[in-house]
Formats: sequence, C-alpha cells, structure tokens
Amino acid sequence: MFVVNVEGAIYSNGKWLLILRSEKEEHAGGTLSLVGGKCEVEGVSSDILERTLKREIYEEVGSEVNDLKYVNSSSFVTDSGINVIDIVFLCHHKLGEPYAKSSDEVEDVLWMTTSEILAHREIPAYLKKNIKLAEKTLQDNL
Repeated sequence: MFVVNVEGAIYSNGKWLLILRSEKEEHAGGTLSLVGGKCEVEGVSSDILERTLKREIYEEVGSEVNDLKYVNSSSFVTDSGINVIDIVFLCHHKLGEPYAKSSDEVEDVLWMTTSEILAHREIPAYLKKNIKLAEKTLQDNL
C-alpha cells in the first residue's frame, strides 16, 4: 500500500545537513532535501526505521549518526503516483565528513543554519516545516 521512507535531520555545530538530490532521482530530482531512503522488505525485523536511516545516510553521504529522536511523520504521493509514508528523525552527526558519496542520488551536500533554510526561496515548504519541528525536538531534548 505504501512505501515507507525515513529521513534524517542531521545536526552538528549549529547547522543542518542538506543534500542536493541528483537530477537522476525519480522523485524531487534537483531539489534540496534531508538524507534518507526507503525501507526494504526484511520479514520479521526490529528497529527497521532506525537501521534503514543509518544505512541510507552512510550510503548517500558517508557519515554515521547517533541519538535518533522521532520528529514527525507525513504522507505524500510521488510524481509517478506512489503513496509514501515519510518519517523524520533528528540525528546528531557522529563520524565521517559528509560528501556526495552516491552520485546517482546526491549531487552535493550543504550545512545550513535554521534561519538560512527558512529564508531560502527554493527550499520546499515541507522541508522548512521538518526543520522547524527538528529544531523544536532538539530544544526539547537539551
């Protein structure tokens, strides 16, 4: 019925890690987004959301994260009509300087402050909302 997608709002030194999605991507190619990806079928499994997110972050930008905290969930329909449930987690950067490791998925990586993201005209409204919610989750956990 749904594809399950997880995304990481990765935080370090007052900034959030965003990626510029490859033009080759089926959905939202060429836009700025959080790092993440789809859950794979595993049969009986535990911590699938967290493990998927950590795997996707490593595969796409070569970094490790820790301290995952739930931020929010939403649903959307891709450009090709696929129904997606999207779950966002606040993550703290742990290890590995992020870079565009998977060129089929990521063209560039950027570190931006909350105010830079909110002021950026080309960043989609849903991403701005996710960053605001991640910022609130971050403040609530201090």
